Amino acid sequence: MSLALSVALERPGFRLTVDQTLPADGVTAVFGPSGCGKTTLLRCIAGLERPRGRIVLDGHVVHDDADGIWVPVEARRVGLVFQDARLFAHLSVAGNLRYAARRSGATAAERDELLELLGIGALLRRAPAELSGGERQRVAIARTLLARPRVLLLDEPLSAVDEGHRREILPWLERAVAELRLPTLLVTHNLDEVVRLAGHLLLMDGGRVTAGGRLTEMLARPDLPLARREDAGAVLEARGVGYDARHHMSELRCGSTPVWLAGEHVPEGRAVRVRIHASDVTLALESPGATSALNRFQGVVETVTAEPAEGRCLVAVATDGGRLLASLSSLSRERLGIEPGRRVWAMAKTVALV
Repeated sequence: MSLALSVALERPGFRLTVDQTLPADGVTAVFGPSGCGKTTLLRCIAGLERPRGRIVLDGHVVHDDADGIWVPVEARRVGLVFQDARLFAHLSVAGNLRYAARRSGATAAERDELLELLGIGALLRRAPAELSGGERQRVAIARTLLARPRVLLLDEPLSAVDEGHRREILPWLERAVAELRLPTLLVTHNLDEVVRLAGHLLLMDGGRVTAGGRLTEMLARPDLPLARREDAGAVLEARGVGYDARHHMSELRCGSTPVWLAGEHVPEGRAVRVRIHASDVTLALESPGATSALNRFQGVVETVTAEPAEGRCLVAVATDGGRLLASLSSLSRERLGIEPGRRVWAMAKTVALV
């Protein structure tokens, strides 16, 4: 099954036009500038807006102009989590969860699974006013999931909490969406959230989708606006190989290339993502000798995108472990003769990897 959208919605000074088929499970991040239509798209899917076109959620047609189909909000089984938790203030955490379970028929076992997944079992007797921002948002997510949605829509769910609470929520949210395998759309302005949670990425601008695809491919495309951000970089898929307790470092494999990650214990066999900023990647024409940069990828230059006004360029390098981006000065590029097809070594310190 998949999430199929073909919608158009007009407002004064704005037009939304989206025609996409999204993955059946996992998280699709919707990313773009304010006012580009991200939240409006979620409202169309939820039934809070009535666009022209057709929407199919998990194999169920909920909107089709041609056939006169319009399923109302309450019958769509769409879970929508907003920036603010919107819990019932007069009910305890347990009461908020009971309300959702009664409406959907969710079982006690389902509730207990969510309590464990989101780490909120100790909060049941508390009132919403007694919870931290991070706790409130985890309870709101649990209440939404207890409604047994076909699709989960997250509209900047972490934007209203501070950085400390964001770090608190992310691991729980990551675990919940991974284990429940719901088709999920995440609207966010935070690229770290995208990297942590999403497997698929849609870029929006001016009410339309400008690009879409697998996250690892999208982040490493030098032709997209993401590559012009200060935090531009690539995400590589890796797997744990071993742990050096003496130096507090994990050894990973990206393809056949060994990669070292400092300060993290990645268990053997665990799949992880490693993010490397373009500004942290150094290129060399020959195999490097003794250097503090332990992470070394052999590769071939795919593209060079020059930015003359800034005196720099962005180099895309194809390696065995995936595509890397490197930000170089135009002088370095000239001296090294960096051009498409050139074989190079791409290096990054262990402390530069996230």
